[in-house]
Amino acid sequence: MPEFEVLYKEYYQRVYAFLYRLCDHADTAEELTQETFYQAFTSMHRYQGNSEVFTWLASIAKHTYYKHLKKHRQDLQSTNLDMVTDLVCENEDANPELALQKKDIAETIRGIIGQMPEKYREAVILRIYADLPFSQVAKAMHITESSAKVLYFRAKKMVLEALKNAYEV
Repeated sequence: MPEFEVLYKEYYQRVYAFLYRLCDHADTAEELTQETFYQAFTSMHRYQGNSEVFTWLASIAKHTYYKHLKKHRQDLQSTNLDMVTDLVCENEDANPELALQKKDIAETIRGIIGQMPEKYREAVILRIYADLPFSQVAKAMHITESSAKVLYFRAKKMVLEALKNAYEV
């Protein structure tokens, strides 16, 4: 029990930040963080040390988040994609036209990611939202690091290609 308390104190903020990036709602992120640590506590005996602790916790958090979405009949539309949108257009919130364009692009990206096969979607979520290196994305997905890189870059290419077609860039 004392070891778990140390684990909780050490990783709470990172797990919370990961979940907050996914759901963009503080209370929901807090609730999901608590559920993640509860699930981690009950399944601690299954952790074999094959991955870093945060990778293991991020995997549990991701599944907790998906379970929450199913329970509340939501999909990726509720996911915060501001970080991805920032990659596509400049962050100039002072200009209403750019802010509207940014919102439109975020909706388009949500749709694109929502239509991706799950393995690509999972690679994007772990890489962008959990900010995991490819080695940890691979461990969380139970694939090789090379496969994780390929999935992520193919997903990124899908998003960019779809944006190019949608906005005739």
